Amino acid sequence: MTAPPLPSWVIRWQRPFPDANLLLLKGRQPALVDSGFVGHAEETAAWAQARTGSVDLVVNTHWHSDHVGGNALLQDMGAAIAAGTPEAEAVARRDPGCCAAEYLDQPVAPYTVDMPLDDGRILRLGDADWEVVRTPGHTPGHLSLWQPDERLLVVGDALSDYDVGWVSRALDGPEAAATALDSLKRLAALDPRVVLPSHGPVPADPDAAFAAALRRARRFVDDPEGGVWYGARRIFAFALMTRDGIPADRAETYLHARAWLRDAARLLGRTPQTLAVELIDAMLRSGAIVLRDGRLHAAAEHTPVRAESLCVPHPRDWPPTRL
Repeated sequence: MTAPPLPSWVIRWQRPFPDANLLLLKGRQPALVDSGFVGHAEETAAWAQARTGSVDLVVNTHWHSDHVGGNALLQDMGAAIAAGTPEAEAVARRDPGCCAAEYLDQPVAPYTVDMPLDDGRILRLGDADWEVVRTPGHTPGHLSLWQPDERLLVVGDALSDYDVGWVSRALDGPEAAATALDSLKRLAALDPRVVLPSHGPVPADPDAAFAAALRRARRFVDDPEGGVWYGARRIFAFALMTRDGIPADRAETYLHARAWLRDAARLLGRTPQTLAVELIDAMLRSGAIVLRDGRLHAAAEHTPVRAESLCVPHPRDWPPTRL
């Protein structure tokens, strides 16, 4: 079974971690959905320019580092940035928690949001109208995009062909998993012809992808501790991807310093020291990480990142919003 076809005015770049997939919508108002990781911002901009000349608008499904990393460069090149209202307001305030960048230890270059997006807003992207669908869960400001004529649904990290987005009980409260499940139900009810996730391939069978995602999301509601473990594994693997691994003898020290690890330990009733050991051991046993030449590496396919590209300020040190 093959994935359903896309219209000619939709160009997709499926990228490995640490980048999100890109979706370029061609037309009189060229738009890009998400902008990848900061370490690959130049590649993002060059790819879009080669296919449409310029980008008028970047729409972020949410503010995690793999989705907003090219925002600053594209904004400097003339693009406006649109994002869900809760995240847009926090970026405008220069809230230290922006993008969960410091919390997750995932760098994001400073940007501003020009267009806050609320549920139900109609956006002209390329030559087609898209409806903003609020889908909180993975982040409180997460949004999806619905194109009813072609029945195209951009789902961000709400689901993929093989997964659902992790949720943060520590940051977003004990109801975060239930909120994510409700968002999935809302998306499934749209009955899309094509589901466009931010990671992995276009699902060949949207109904089957939603059925699997709903089952997994329900498990996270029923098993909160399992959801905490899932998030910890994802966050640590991402850190290994962006740093060309971490020396094995420094990995526990790295984890002890992370706010997300300390929160996960609290939720699981462990000390950070105990959880760090358990997390590394569990991921080594499962094959999610590997030990090579004295360094721990993520086993999943990923694109190398230049170390110097990670040297951007935390949101608490971003310059004031441009007026």
